[in-house]
Amino acid sequence: MAIYVDFVQIEFKGYKWCHMLADTLQELHEFALLIEVDQRLFHRHASYPHYDVTVQMRATAIEYGAIPAGRKKIIECAKKLKVELHEQIAQSKNG
Repeated sequence: MAIYVDFVQIEFKGYKWCHMLADTLQELHEFALLIEVDQRLFHRHASYPHYDVTVQMRATAIEYGAIPAGRKKIIECAKKLKVELHEQIAQSKNG
């Protein structure tokens, strides 16, 4: 399992936020649950599926094994997660 956090720090509502992604959606959701990230912070309708996490949550994620990742790796994961999410949506409509 590989979880990635980027180096972005977007200021919003008094916090600095970054993004958390993974190799698969299942891994991403399981890790978010493990480190107690609220499910409402998952953005399925963004340009790519990810969790927004504060820099404090990012530190916790790294303590639990998340990998700080640069833009190239984040984009690679983002593309895979987007495809996976669209496949899940298509399956749920057909199933």
